[in-house]
Amino acid sequence: MNPLDLNIRHLRAVAAIARSGSITSASRVVNLTQPAITQGIAKIERQLGVPLFERRPAGMEPTEAALMLVPRIEAALRLMDAPHATAAQISAFLAVARSGGYAAAAVATGLSEPSLHRAVGDLSVVIGQSLVERRGKGIVLTSRGIQVARGFRLAEAELRSALAELAMLQGREVGKIVVGAMPLSRARLLPSAVAEFHRRYPGTAIAVVEGSHTELVGPLRDGEIDVIVGALRTARGDDGLISYPLFEDRPVVIGRAGHPLARAVLTPQAMAAYPWITAGRGTPLRAQWEAMFEAVGVPAPDVPIECGAVIMIRQILRESDFLTLLSPDQVAVELEAEWLAKIADAPGDVARTIGFTTRADWRPTPLQKQFLDVLQAQALEIASGV
Repeated sequence: MNPLDLNIRHLRAVAAIARSGSITSASRVVNLTQPAITQGIAKIERQLGVPLFERRPAGMEPTEAALMLVPRIEAALRLMDAPHATAAQISAFLAVARSGGYAAAAVATGLSEPSLHRAVGDLSVVIGQSLVERRGKGIVLTSRGIQVARGFRLAEAELRSALAELAMLQGREVGKIVVGAMPLSRARLLPSAVAEFHRRYPGTAIAVVEGSHTELVGPLRDGEIDVIVGALRTARGDDGLISYPLFEDRPVVIGRAGHPLARAVLTPQAMAAYPWITAGRGTPLRAQWEAMFEAVGVPAPDVPIECGAVIMIRQILRESDFLTLLSPDQVAVELEAEWLAKIADAPGDVARTIGFTTRADWRPTPLQKQFLDVLQAQALEIASGV
């Protein structure tokens, strides 16, 4: 079920009734008549397949489903920050924002372009500011449009979580967990965690989105990714994200099998004499590589190839005398097959913290919590050398 199929004013009424215990009080809050609220609640109950209130002489008593639903509704309404916007307007605007234009949004939604234009225009009036603007033959979001889109996406994520929690209340393990996978996590940690979680909860879908931290942090903030796993960045207090360490990874110097340094007396100067392939500047691994040479008092050599894709790095290593700094887990198959070789431990105290990052205000569903528990258990096994 699409969470934006639910009528926003009716959701507001659900929250108001749960807080006040009265349809009369709720009617004043949401500016709907009592019969309209009664009909709206009945419709939502049909859509959700669960009763939300028990009618008693003293008023409306929320059921367990309503008590579970209301905090998500209230969070979604705060994030929307648009009391008079309709679900249809929000859906249309998000479709345009995601597609980058009205024509593509029309294809994605099945709605006509004039309908989308009208809905987005009406939403701009409700918000009181322009949300999109023409740029050449296409459109872009205004600065206000970018803010509104993020709030709507996060609100949609809250309602999606609400639907997943209600399904669990009904004994159904449904829902979807979207994980952002940075390079290191793809080698061992995430594959093990995803496989174990699927074994326990086969009814839950898992989507793994690969990318760098830069590529993944925007979707994380927008609520389109639930959690990012990989090498942690230094968090700022105002960035709205929170990171949790899992274990320390110690990269080693890797080269091809038969590399000249594998048979030589290894010195920092000798390592600096060979070409290196490393991740780009600003990444934790590049910082560790630079610190490795700094620790032994040798200037870091030039880097003729910057690359963070392990599949490309390993092939370049096999066909040249390049060196790199990687976690052994990332090339475990190549090391076992003796295509690549560990040249040496990295000089100095070279380590990076592997963990996961979420939004600071993220409230995981029970299944999402279970996934994090599985992830932490797998990390503990890796840290203990199991």
